[in-house]
Amino acid sequence: MSTETENKSKDLLRGGQFLVKETSAENVFTPEDFNEEQKMMRDSVREFVDREIWPRKEEFEKKNYELTEDLMKKAAELGLLGVSVPEEYEGLGMGFVTTMLVVDHISGATGSFSTAFGAHTGIGTLPITLYGTEEQKQKYVPKLATGEWFGAYALTEPGAGSDANSGKTKAVLSEDGKYYSITGQKMWISNAGFCDLMIVFARIEDDKNITGFIVENDPENGISMGEEEKKLGIHSSSTRQVFFNETKVPVENMLSERGNGFKIAMNALNVGRIKLAGACLDAQRRVITSAVNYANDRVQFKTPIAKFGAIKSKIAEMATSAYVGESASYRAAKDIEDRISIRQESGASHQEAELKGVEEYAIECSILKVAVSEDLQNCTDEGIQIYGGMGFSADAPMESAWRDARITRIYEGTNEINRMLCVGMLIKKAMKGHVDLLGPATKVADELTGIPSFETPDYSELFAEEKEMIAKLKKVFLMVAGSAVQKYGPQLEDHQQLLLASADILIEIYMAESAILRTEKNAKRFGEDSQKEQIAMAKLYLYHAVDTINSRAKEGIVSFAEGDEQRMMLMGLKRFTKYQNHPNVVELRNTIAEKVISENKYAF
Repeated sequence: MSTETENKSKDLLRGGQFLVKETSAENVFTPEDFNEEQKMMRDSVREFVDREIWPRKEEFEKKNYELTEDLMKKAAELGLLGVSVPEEYEGLGMGFVTTMLVVDHISGATGSFSTAFGAHTGIGTLPITLYGTEEQKQKYVPKLATGEWFGAYALTEPGAGSDANSGKTKAVLSEDGKYYSITGQKMWISNAGFCDLMIVFARIEDDKNITGFIVENDPENGISMGEEEKKLGIHSSSTRQVFFNETKVPVENMLSERGNGFKIAMNALNVGRIKLAGACLDAQRRVITSAVNYANDRVQFKTPIAKFGAIKSKIAEMATSAYVGESASYRAAKDIEDRISIRQESGASHQEAELKGVEEYAIECSILKVAVSEDLQNCTDEGIQIYGGMGFSADAPMESAWRDARITRIYEGTNEINRMLCVGMLIKKAMKGHVDLLGPATKVADELTGIPSFETPDYSELFAEEKEMIAKLKKVFLMVAGSAVQKYGPQLEDHQQLLLASADILIEIYMAESAILRTEKNAKRFGEDSQKEQIAMAKLYLYHAVDTINSRAKEGIVSFAEGDEQRMMLMGLKRFTKYQNHPNVVELRNTIAEKVISENKYAF
């Protein structure tokens, strides 16, 4: 390993370490750091969406599956289906951040297209690039990267949703050992109606874990489809049940090795989760821009409604969530990209480097999936509210945006599953010694019994108090989760409500910290005056995060601690969530809203 690689490796936090190590603003990647190539990529994707997708928004609501397929072919002609595919398999071989950028900006106009795009490029193609043999990759990946073929991913079954490893689909080896016969039923399969290939998961004999297979979609080979599902949203995304009846799959089409399917599924979903967060970003920007256009035009009481405080409050909160989601998503994407390049520089193959790089940040992937999907739902909901009666009409763009947003909290693992996963994975990392939680948690426990400092700190520097607040919020997590782990040990997994409360604390810390670090970095290089609204957004988000953390931590403490321990922890909570100087929330919102309203768009 070169010295440069070693230094890069030392500076780069491992997944989950954000909780116990301080990150300096210089070390986070922000959207303001995009290079020329990335900006060109972003602009060409935006142009494609504005030309091909946005004008046909209404058609997407009419279950026009052919339209989705046609536009997927057009995206393929621009090379967009192969952004993350290595060049030797006809892809563009772009880095992880650029891949995120494409997913982000291609997904803003309609959930129908972004679902088809995500299912094909992510869970439809990735398992082969990451787990396939050289022969499998040569045979299938170029066809998928160029859009000659489309891919789908068949994991979920009627009885196996969140419990993905409990699927009943069977794979039976033939007597001559040449092929497997797959029999079973899969449901909610995106792209099923027009796919040429599926990644199918089935169980061999009574194996503990399922196995992955690459299955070509041939109706002559025992594959049949249900009708298109009638869905709340994503109307032009093809979603069908798929039935396999002794479908013959050559043994060389097994993906990775026998029993490795659950691992493939989970790792494909890790990538899917951070990409899903990316796919929720431009949707928020477009919703905010539409809402503000409407609010500037709509006159009531002889005044544009954008001038009213109640509307300003909504616009400010919507913009803040979008800015914070963007800050956190690109921070994590660059950490993944850096981890991949460190592994490649030290001799790992592209496959291994990418797998391990994403796996390292699985906690952050789950955090982002939850936070950004929920922000999108709130954003579309407020979009309807700003439009008023018109918002409820299918003639305005908000109604379909709201329906499309709803699925993001369910697929790629429900938000409840992802909340429990992010805390569960963090505890596992601590047990393996990858993240030292015990040391810092013990320090916090000692601090609770010590005498607090009554000195008045110097908060003259930008974000000095906010960063101290973040450090204290991390102590809240260590106090609550640390005590819960001590009390329940490995049985903590059975206490789902405590896991959910801890997860919310973890999520708010990562999101708030990401926004503060991005804004601090930009204030240092572009000047504080240029970041007035961004500073307001970072402060406003933190203010809400403190409230959420206070409420969730209190719920945890009063539910598992009693007597003196409970009293002491509640006192600690009060100390760790106390501002010296509260921000003026109304002023922060007005600062943000006025910028968005005057520019008549999401302006950051």
